[in-house]
Amino acid sequence: MDPNPIVKALSVFLKHQVKALLIGGQACIFYGAAEFSRDVDFAVFIDSENLLRINSALAELGAERVFVPDLSEEILKKGHACHFRFPKNDLRGTRIDILGKMRGVDDFSAVWGRRREIPVPGIGNIPVMGLSDLVQSKKTQRDKDWPMIRRLVEADFFNTTEPPSAEQVQFWLLECRTPGLLITLRKKIKTQADNLLSLRPLLAQALPGQEEGIRVLLKEEEEHERKLDKEYWAPLRQELEKWRRERPNPT
Repeated sequence: MDPNPIVKALSVFLKHQVKALLIGGQACIFYGAAEFSRDVDFAVFIDSENLLRINSALAELGAERVFVPDLSEEILKKGHACHFRFPKNDLRGTRIDILGKMRGVDDFSAVWGRRREIPVPGIGNIPVMGLSDLVQSKKTQRDKDWPMIRRLVEADFFNTTEPPSAEQVQFWLLECRTPGLLITLRKKIKTQADNLLSLRPLLAQALPGQEEGIRVLLKEEEEHERKLDKEYWAPLRQELEKWRRERPNPT
């Protein structure tokens, strides 16, 4: 993680006591699945008091709105993302994206309860979206998100040194996107895998010699999620286009 602009943005959000979770590429870095990004993405609690804190933090950072829409409770509750950039030299090239809700992800209160507090030297504990929620948030139309899901699950599996919890094993079985690893998991924990067949039917195919068939089924899962994401964003994008026609973007 860049030790200058990214850390500064996180520090200012903590200073203003913004109730927010780090998500996106920077969160992936904390989980050992590196993704280069100059953006800082936050999921935020939506209420008037937290919105005041967000605006205070953005003002201190010298943020300028990029594109539409404006930051408001109504906009965030609809599912829009609000984008900000920084003209100052020390933050130039960094952008902050703020969301209040994400497709397929539980509401903020539930996700906040599953957060991880990760210490960052010189700043304090950064609230980061829990791994299972982060993976769910990555099930989008964007090509780059699907390899990231694979890396997140692999990193969690291979970096686990203590005996895993039942919840962690279930996470691996339901979210793993690596054919060979899926076969290994089902062989080691067949009973739990079989108990999850109703949630993920492809586990039935996680057998030695079935790698190609698993890849086909993984692609079908991905295409299904891409379709759902496209349908979710279609009305929001129509609304954005309407706003862009009505009001030019700032320069």
